[in-house]
Amino acid sequence: MPSEPAVSPRKPPIMNKLCRQVSIESPGPTIKDCVFSFEVPVPDVPPNGARIRVVCAGACYRIRRSPSISSVSSTGSVSSLSTELSQDLGLGGSVISGLPGGACLGGMPQSPAHHGVRDGALFPGYEVAGIVESLGAEVEDNATIQEGDRVVLYPYDGVPHGYAEFIIVHELKYLVKIPDSVPLPVAAMLPTGALLAMNTVFNAHQYVEDILRQRGEDGVCKILIVGTGGLALWAMRIASHHFKDTKMRVQLTVASLKDEGFLMAKEFKTVNVVQWSEDLYERQLIERTTDACNGEVDIVIDFGTTSRSLHRSLQCLSKGGVVFMCSEVAEKLMPKFSRLADERQQRIKAVDMGTIEQLQELVKLVGNGEIEPPPHTVFPAEEACKVMEKLCNSEIQGRAILQFYDAD
Repeated sequence: MPSEPAVSPRKPPIMNKLCRQVSIESPGPTIKDCVFSFEVPVPDVPPNGARIRVVCAGACYRIRRSPSISSVSSTGSVSSLSTELSQDLGLGGSVISGLPGGACLGGMPQSPAHHGVRDGALFPGYEVAGIVESLGAEVEDNATIQEGDRVVLYPYDGVPHGYAEFIIVHELKYLVKIPDSVPLPVAAMLPTGALLAMNTVFNAHQYVEDILRQRGEDGVCKILIVGTGGLALWAMRIASHHFKDTKMRVQLTVASLKDEGFLMAKEFKTVNVVQWSEDLYERQLIERTTDACNGEVDIVIDFGTTSRSLHRSLQCLSKGGVVFMCSEVAEKLMPKFSRLADERQQRIKAVDMGTIEQLQELVKLVGNGEIEPPPHTVFPAEEACKVMEKLCNSEIQGRAILQFYDAD
């Protein structure tokens, strides 16, 4: 009697069931139109990849709507969203975020999304932490990733459009193992926000070295970090660790857009904090900042992401100084400010997402306790719409994490 054909023990049965997916799109004035929930098929495991059970995801948004989402939305809401986003970024729509009383140019009402976007608490990206549920049939037995491993997903080109309970990766090289010392809600903050902040600090490193070399042993390099959302909170922690061996020759100041900046001052005694209150005139804010920094600064890391914050940053920057911004925002704002920067002999540098090697290093530093993660709050994934509303109104300190599954 012929024997049954051998079946790979890794190859899971075809799962004819559905799982939840939450898609978060770029927020506009009508917040309820930016979060969509679906039921999607549980994906089959790719031969050389893995299927991940998502436990936690950072509340990031996608900039462009996918065709599938557009098809379930009204034409009006879709067409207006691109306009709203350009207004959020201070582009073309004549809206300048943060004017007193919610005012704007052109008589248009200010979107509540401006509050979240402008302070770096809400940003585009993809942040997932979970557990390897299945490996592909062709994955080698001695692979570095095994079933049951806790992992984060590096946000490579082609990541899923939304957060689903189950996702697949076609190649294991995009997965980074998480040590037991890192809780999955913390791990979920690393692949976009923390990684972008790390790459920004690393980009600033060469400029810091050059400045300190030029100024001699007693010279000081002054860095201003703009914002108090997730991006700025990570940048402050990473910069404090990265420059710890400079023996206080790197002076860090945070321009706080919210009251939580004073909490940071208590946490990091070596970091100056200056409050950028929108009730004050620009000249007052600039003078307040230069006073706190004992003069103009050499480097600005600006996660304010608006025309107004960039203009203010340039006014606080010394001749020959440099402003670092995430590339998505910089490529939109640089044409508007290149002439002013040239006149002041300053530079605006765009920073892209960091590398997977940097993500691996970041995981190690957080796992070893060398870098402490910023405050975060975990919410059930079903509350994604409420979470986005709170983020857009700056009602959540630090980062918001969506939890799909209780790993414990």
